[in-house]
Amino acid sequence: MVDKLLYNTILSQTFSPCGNYLLAGNTYGDVAVYDLQKILSPGDGLTPSCRKAEYHFCVKQDVQICSMVTIDKFLLIGMVGEITGWDWKTITASKNPKLAFSIQIPTAKDALEKPDVNSMLYCKTDGHIYAGCGDNKIYIFTLEDGKLVRTLEGHDDYIHSIHNIGSQLVSASEDGSVRLWDMRQKIRTNTVQPYLSEKLVRPELGKWIGAASLSEDWLLCGGGPRLSLWHLRSLDVTTAFQLDDSGIHVAMFYDDRIMAGGASPHFYNLNYTGDIYAQIPSSSTSIYSAVYQETPLKVMCMAGSSSKIDLCTNFNYRDQILTLAP
Repeated sequence: MVDKLLYNTILSQTFSPCGNYLLAGNTYGDVAVYDLQKILSPGDGLTPSCRKAEYHFCVKQDVQICSMVTIDKFLLIGMVGEITGWDWKTITASKNPKLAFSIQIPTAKDALEKPDVNSMLYCKTDGHIYAGCGDNKIYIFTLEDGKLVRTLEGHDDYIHSIHNIGSQLVSASEDGSVRLWDMRQKIRTNTVQPYLSEKLVRPELGKWIGAASLSEDWLLCGGGPRLSLWHLRSLDVTTAFQLDDSGIHVAMFYDDRIMAGGASPHFYNLNYTGDIYAQIPSSSTSIYSAVYQETPLKVMCMAGSSSKIDLCTNFNYRDQILTLAP
């Protein structure tokens, strides 16, 4: 019998629409639901029980939860071969989660395995769910009826990460490329390959790209190659970050800063030129997920290859550590 507290991995997290709950999905198909009001405003004092989940629910036993996305009415969960939608009211109010719908990921007839939904996003503008999958493709489904409307192809290996800003979409893959797409025309507009850059390549770690993120003017990405900042218009590298890591799995913009982590003892808070503002200790040897919100409770949550979740309220140091224990 596997001890799920000792041997566990959290690949995804999200907040409820109201911002009062944190949800974390693990590789055993379980979702832990935390009451952030109790954790961050404990009243008479924080007891060990406050650091535990309010409750758990099983999405599908022993099927890993790869990605999660919050939309107004539903919690979207990306798993192996499918996306499930859960009614938020049944999660936060009744604490008896109800499955609202399921979308099956297309699988080739000769495929031995169903593809993982490694990364997801929801675009309010077109009402579509974008799913970056383990079969090298990005599938686009309508939220209304789950219909597949488009497939974006071009990667030669599985997709780790997708992100968008406005009508621009970026995808990062095991094949070492970062691809930019126009979400209106559903076409690829540009490709960068960080491993071809002498100042980014780390041959001992490989060419894979674990994370990519966009701002109005910048592209941020990293993986086997160093974390790097690229100017979107020229696609020139402006900063190669010198971090103590063995691979990047999380990279994102926050105000005028950059947040990044991966196979490293720390989660980093940086400026655009590479100066380190903060190194936040990690309870996991590898960080696979980091999420933050400003309201109603300002908090950042980091998780990965352990049963612990690190919480930061000022984004500069670790305040608390949550556990997956029921």
